[in-house]
Formats: sequence, structure tokens, C-alpha cells
Amino acid sequence: MTSTVRSGRSRFGDSTSGGDEPFRAELCSWLAEHPPPRIDVAATPEEADVLREWQGTLDSGRWVGINWPEEYGGRGASLTQVAVYNQELARVGAPQILGRAGVSLVGPTLMAHGTEVQRRQWMPRILSGADIWCQLFSEPDAGSDLASLTTRGEKRGDSYVITGQKVWSSYARFANWGIALVRTDPTAPPHKGISMLAVPMTAKGVEVRPLRQITGESEFSEVFLDAVEVPVDNLIGPEHAGWSVANTTLANERGATFVWKEQVLHEVAFDLLADTCAETGRLDDPLVRQALAQAWIDVEIFRLHNARTLARLERGEELGPSSSLVKLFWAGMSQRLYATATSVLGPDALLMPGDDDAVDRGRWVLGLLGSRATSIMGGTSEIQRNIIGERLLDLPREPRIK
Repeated sequence: MTSTVRSGRSRFGDSTSGGDEPFRAELCSWLAEHPPPRIDVAATPEEADVLREWQGTLDSGRWVGINWPEEYGGRGASLTQVAVYNQELARVGAPQILGRAGVSLVGPTLMAHGTEVQRRQWMPRILSGADIWCQLFSEPDAGSDLASLTTRGEKRGDSYVITGQKVWSSYARFANWGIALVRTDPTAPPHKGISMLAVPMTAKGVEVRPLRQITGESEFSEVFLDAVEVPVDNLIGPEHAGWSVANTTLANERGATFVWKEQVLHEVAFDLLADTCAETGRLDDPLVRQALAQAWIDVEIFRLHNARTLARLERGEELGPSSSLVKLFWAGMSQRLYATATSVLGPDALLMPGDDDAVDRGRWVLGLLGSRATSIMGGTSEIQRNIIGERLLDLPREPRIK
């Protein structure tokens, strides 16, 4: 799908002002010489190839996994540099790399729990995009309650035989490796007896079925594992200790780095909305101006949230439950922004890409539909409110109804 993100500075301030400006200058200079492809997500194998090539281009400049230690191919980047990196890539409309699960989840897990052989085998290929990884954690009956997973991994000689079903695996249909949690000791308590395995997605018995989303895209898939044989050498961390290994993976998945990219994406979206309203004469309507003012306030509050988060992290503070505030606000802000856009721009803003009458090539309806997931991903808004109430406001827990 072609991106409609505009580049350039926005009407907002910068959450990383006073940060590493030489680093920002180096990155901006490199991006000026290597413009990103105009693709949002990989909807076809051809688009997946484009994103894989883009990742290889980034890797050639050492712009993949910049927070990885230098010994593993990264730059050992600081938190401020990671924030700048995410903001500047978003500002030029760069798509997420195809191998983001490998870079963000698998690499840090291997650094913490993998063997030296595993690191040498997989980590360079993760950065370059030669290997694309997907996450095989969630199951139809084990999402938030991940410890209730039922996928089995039976050890038979030098192999584990895996049988079960996984779901919500991003880019699984383009992946050649999967990082999986399987139950290797069915007699152990829920959080025990789980192991983490690297699963070749091309192995016999692996079936990937794309899941069509309301946007028409199929970024996620469900994965069926039918007696899939995996070598014992693919065990990551100790056998039956996969839950503690997974905590490393999940800590990286739920990290705060995504918010800096989302900040710029929403700033760019607001600027586009304001420009479109100006070009079409809608700013003459005081109700439209009022709606845009509220949208600007929302995005500015998000920027200030992120500035505070970055300052706390730089001081070495743990975010703890306060991260739920940012996540909850981002979910609501995103949904309100796109609802505002489709409201003030009229019916043509609800037309999908490909329709000649679609406003801004259909980006608003895609944003409206896609934003529905923000109140679910990374922990539902209901869960975030519970965390805020119990851990930040010290409110009493509601008694369970028997």
C-alpha cells in the first residue's frame, strides 16, 4: 500500500530538543541520500520484498537495531538517540521494517538468553533482513493470560515435536523463523514447564493462514503447527524456563520506544488535516476550527507526555504503572483524531484508497479503521484504567462477584 505521509517539520515542538543533535544531523543527512519506499505495510510478496530491501539499505548504514550493543552490530544508542531515530524516520514517512519482530524482540532475547552459537547464527541475519522472524506466543485461548497456552512441545531424542495453534503473528506469512512458546512439561504449574524454541517456518507441518483485517490488509496471521520437528539446539534459554525468557521478550515488546514514532505520525496527520481543511475552505466554519483546536491539544499533550517519559528514563527511573497513562491517552487520542478528520472532511473521507474521490488518497478511513485496535493492543484500555486506579491512585479493588 502506498504511503501518504508528508515529510517536513510540524506545528508542534520537539520532545527531544536539547538531545543529541549531531546524531540527528547524521541520520537526517543519510535519509536525504536514501529516501524510504512509500509503503505502509506489506500487503503482497512484492511489497514485502521492497521492505526487506529497505531494511538491507538501513543495515548498510548501521541504522537497524541502533540500541543493540556495537559488538552485535548496533550503535549502542542512548534513549535520546532512539527517540530521535524513531521521530526522524516517522517524519520522512519511512515504513516499519519487515523484520521488526526479530530486531525488537528476538535479538534482545538472544543477547540475554541465547548461546553464542545462536547469536552468531541468527543475529547478523536479523539486522540485514536476510531472516524475517515472527512471534508465536498468543493462542486463541491464551492472549492476555499467556500462561494458559496449550501448544505442546514433546521432546523426542534430538528434537521437539510441536503441535498447537498460534494467532496474531505479524508478518508470519513472510517469515522464515518464528520464536515460539510451547508447553514442554504439561504436569507443571501454568507458569512452569514452558520453553522457548526457534521454529523454522518452512518446516513440514507449519501452516500459515493470513487474517483479513477491517482495513482490508492481512498483516496478522494464525499459524497451525502439526507435529513440527524442531532441533533441540533451537531451544532458547533453559528447558521449562521459557516464562522467564519470555519476560525479556515482552519487556522489549511493551517498551516505550514506539510512542516517539507515534507522536510524529500523529503530528504529521494533524498537519495534513489542517492543510486539507484550509485548502478546501473548511476553516471558515468555527465548528471545524474548534474541532481542529481540540485535536491539536490532544497531540500536544501526547508530545508532552513523551517528553516527560524521556526525561524520566534518562534519569534512570523506572516508568512502572505510569506507562499506562501514556498508552491509554495514545489510544483515545488516535481514535479521536481520525474520527475528527472523517467528520470535518465529509463523506469522501470515508472512501477507500483507489477511489478517485477519496480525500488524501484514502488515508483517513484507513486511520479510522486502524485506530480501533489501539484500545486493545499492548493491553486493553480497561486493563490500563485498572492499573492506573490501583497502582497510581491507590483505589480499592472492586470485589469479585461470586
